[in-house]
Amino acid sequence: MSEEIPSVDYVEGTGIPVRGNDIDTDQIIPARFMKVVTFDGLGEFAFFDQRFDDEDNEKDHPFNEEQYQDANVLVVNSNFGCGSSREHAPQALQRWGIDAIIGESFAEIFAGNCLALGVPTVTADTETIEELQDYVEKYPDADIEIDVEAETVSYDDRVVEVTVDDAQRKALVEGIWDTTALMKSNTNAIEETAKSLPYVEDPEPRKGHADD
Repeated sequence: MSEEIPSVDYVEGTGIPVRGNDIDTDQIIPARFMKVVTFDGLGEFAFFDQRFDDEDNEKDHPFNEEQYQDANVLVVNSNFGCGSSREHAPQALQRWGIDAIIGESFAEIFAGNCLALGVPTVTADTETIEELQDYVEKYPDADIEIDVEAETVSYDDRVVEVTVDDAQRKALVEGIWDTTALMKSNTNAIEETAKSLPYVEDPEPRKGHADD
């Protein structure tokens, strides 16, 4: 069994700015929407309580604005994704259509959960982020290019230096970010290793028995 893991060394698309520090995972995806068997359809509930009031009337939020509906690069401020360590938060953003996030800083667990989905979390200083947010608000149809390997973001004839965590950059660029697919692609090697271990009596998968 083998499964190819795509490298993620470059992301291009239009931006959507979500301003504010310490935006936690409960704001990204409220807990009541986590009672799902799969993550399918979770994207429609991203930032739900920031987007709608108690009577489901739309509030002022970038995710409600028409000019950002096809955006795939989220631009945020500091400590984004803090709070509880729910993997549903990046799942909701990805299923909304977000392919990369640029921000001042990210909660460590949130960034790790993004990596598990192949979503880069790129950081830059406050001034750089605010300038990019201003630009996106003024030119919502303009392209933003993220070079993960070179650690740069390009827009409006500008190239700015950003930071990608070394381990994250290596995993994304070399296509080893999806650990589940990586294990599946190495099934034979894992089984052979298991057979060689003296404390593993039966490394073969159980097929089931008639008397089970």
